[in-house]
Amino acid sequence: MSKFINMLKDESGASAAEYALILAIVGTAIALAAVGLGNSIAGAMNGAKTCIDNKTC
Repeated sequence: MSKFINMLKDESGASAAEYALILAIVGTAIALAAVGLGNSIAGAMNGAKTCIDNKTC
């Protein structure tokens, strides 16, 4: 039982877990930003193509 209590009090792995959590959050934010920018860029390119095709610019 004392080994279990000592394991709960041990904080040596806490920083690694915190870094992993931060990395996961940052990675998710980057992925969401890439998807958002990709859709925005695709829309702009489609608009430019339509403008060039119809010669309405």
